Amino acid sequence: MAEAERPRRAPIHWERCGRRRLSGHGRRPAGGGLRLVVRTDGAARGNPGPAGAGAVLVDASRPDAHHPDAPPLAVVSERLGVATNNVAEYVALVLALARAEALGAAEVELLLDSKLIVEQLHGRYRVRDVKLAPLHAEARARLGRFGRWSAVHVPRAENRAADAQANAALDRPATIVRPEVARRLPRSLFGE
Repeated sequence: MAEAERPRRAPIHWERCGRRRLSGHGRRPAGGGLRLVVRTDGAARGNPGPAGAGAVLVDASRPDAHHPDAPPLAVVSERLGVATNNVAEYVALVLALARAEALGAAEVELLLDSKLIVEQLHGRYRVRDVKLAPLHAEARARLGRFGRWSAVHVPRAENRAADAQANAALDRPATIVRPEVARRLPRSLFGE
């Protein structure tokens, strides 16, 4: 791919457990292991309204891993019931991190179009919404299980594959949220 065709990205700030920051592009963790580029998106039709979560997970060793249309190693596409767009964004992140962990990823690079989530993950914004707090805690806990992680804000146009997965979930017939998905969500989302 020609240099002019590659999308521009902000510098990556890696975090390890213990919150020590490292900078770097595409370095493998010391023990090797799978590196993933993860794009997530949440969608809500109405706010709150019917919501869906989507994600694409791409092997970072691919030369086109950072291209918005890179072929995914795995996808997430889940209907969530009624939720706000920010709840859907966080649920998409949590589900994608669970999938990355199941795939055995050693490090994840998150490319998110939600500036709110990126800033909250790095601790630059506080989590004020009580419905987001348990999802934020779950995301941070899951991130701590990886050797390294980063979260970078990208324009919405660079996140169209994850957006397509979230909208595909919304376009499927409305059914009960799958139990294995519901178990990962805070009870407060269901009015309990």
